[in-house]
Amino acid sequence: MTSPQPRVVLGVGAGIAAYKVCELLRRLTESGHDVRVVPTADALRFVGEPTWAALSGHPVSAEVWTGVSRVPHVRLGQEADLVFVAPATADLLARAAHGLADDLLTNTLLTARCPVVFAPAMHTEMWEHPATQANVATLRARGAIVVEPASGRLTGADTGPGRLPDPAELFEVARGVLARSRAAGEGARDAAVPLDLAGRHVVVSAGGTREPLDPVRFLGNRSSGLQGYALARTAVARGARVTLVAANVALPDPAGARVVRVGSAEEMREAVLEAVQGAGGEADAVVMAAAVADFRPAGYRDSKIKKTPGAEPEPIRLVKNPDILAELGARPHGDQVIVGFAAETDDVLANGRAKLARKGCDLLVVNQVGEDLAFGRPDNAAVVLAADGTSTEVPRGPKEALAEIVWDLVAARLKPAPG
Repeated sequence: MTSPQPRVVLGVGAGIAAYKVCELLRRLTESGHDVRVVPTADALRFVGEPTWAALSGHPVSAEVWTGVSRVPHVRLGQEADLVFVAPATADLLARAAHGLADDLLTNTLLTARCPVVFAPAMHTEMWEHPATQANVATLRARGAIVVEPASGRLTGADTGPGRLPDPAELFEVARGVLARSRAAGEGARDAAVPLDLAGRHVVVSAGGTREPLDPVRFLGNRSSGLQGYALARTAVARGARVTLVAANVALPDPAGARVVRVGSAEEMREAVLEAVQGAGGEADAVVMAAAVADFRPAGYRDSKIKKTPGAEPEPIRLVKNPDILAELGARPHGDQVIVGFAAETDDVLANGRAKLARKGCDLLVVNQVGEDLAFGRPDNAAVVLAADGTSTEVPRGPKEALAEIVWDLVAARLKPAPG
């Protein structure tokens, strides 16, 4: 029977980022998870055993010889609903990939039959080294989720990819993986939940574009980016490699996603096309959740437009922006699944069906927007229209719930991965 308190093993590697994992542990315990911390011996040089024990409420050891009568090196992995390793150092990834079992954490990894997530953190050169990348590929091929590290300031003066993602975002990954595992039903702990987006590259757009009028003004919209970010997070939790093209969003980067920041519709078009047709090959799916401005000012003023006393302002002439979704739908895209979003204020379904026909996409998520609807809210409701004539109604609920349904529909349309 499924425990009402999800059981999480939090493995901690020997990296300076271990101090950030204290915040991840706090979020897990305060949200009702039963967490057992299993550090490596060297990890205790960064954060000591008393801290982990106090935050988790359980005794902590890195050794297989502590509490031998309870057989912890087997029991911890067998009983866990999730094993989450952060920071996952280059050494720890290598040991896990090669099946070594020289401490309590690596023993636990071998006995775990639940979802396993690694959150790497190391210097850029170590992350990009072919040996590390081969170990990551091996772990992913076995069904583990290896979250892409963030880019930013590292130890010392170094900057680059290899930074541990924000603990709040790692918590969202853990929560998403657990929710998916539990949704799979009883017995999910006996076999890892299939990652239906594993090995896939997906591109998601989010936020709202801004079209500059002068140095201080722009034409924009109310999109917060919350739905696009929910799509990115849930795709990571399902094993995908995610490129998130974000326009004017004030949200922390989703853990595991590569974020490309843009401002205008023209910039978004360039970034989306580059991501879709990048050096890594065609993306398997593109989800255009961003609110892209239909129009932009025909001209840009180099200085602020001033009010003239007693005179009406000059009209602002608008021109059309590129239609990114229609361009994606019109180009030969083979097995690529293209998803659009349609924000409507009236005649929602009629407008949605007409837009689906015009855009050439496989799926169109149609939702009603307006005051206190969709934009800036944590919840959403929609109807997902498909090019084959089917439709899926999604009742109002968390934006993550809508994201999961979108990815269910995408996954069902993806051709089998080669090999």
